[in-house]
Amino acid sequence: MKMATAVSIEKVGRNAEDNYRQGFFCSEAVMESIITNFELDIPEEVMAMASGFPAGIGRSGCVCGALAGATMASGLFFGRIKKGDPKVEKNLAIASELHDYFKGATGKNVVCCRILTRGFDMSKGEHKEQCINFTGMVARKFAEIIVREQNLMNMDEDVS
Repeated sequence: MKMATAVSIEKVGRNAEDNYRQGFFCSEAVMESIITNFELDIPEEVMAMASGFPAGIGRSGCVCGALAGATMASGLFFGRIKKGDPKVEKNLAIASELHDYFKGATGKNVVCCRILTRGFDMSKGEHKEQCINFTGMVARKFAEIIVREQNLMNMDEDVS
């Protein structure tokens, strides 16, 4: 898969946050930011695959959609397409790293949307700022993982 050789991790996060503010849901916001910033040459239908994950998978309140979007994007870089391909182990390790990071970084020690948004009136959008923050946070972390694992340049680092 063709991709950029350098990326700004901070820009990935800001783009994900802006995507959420401008109408994408959490999972879509993360996926679009990853596709755009890493300049992935993939069919646009891949982006559409993220549309079922918002608000805990179809608004069910289960796993956070932002985390689901990043985990789904992980498959673009590290997933397998053939049975028995051992590279699945790398993808599972990265998904686990994302999960554990998100669980701790939210300060709530969970990944469940229902619990993360407890106390917010979702119909009034009271959750939105928190979810924008979580969306940017997980997009940045996943971008950091891609940069690390693909040996890409992080344009945010001073290269003196």
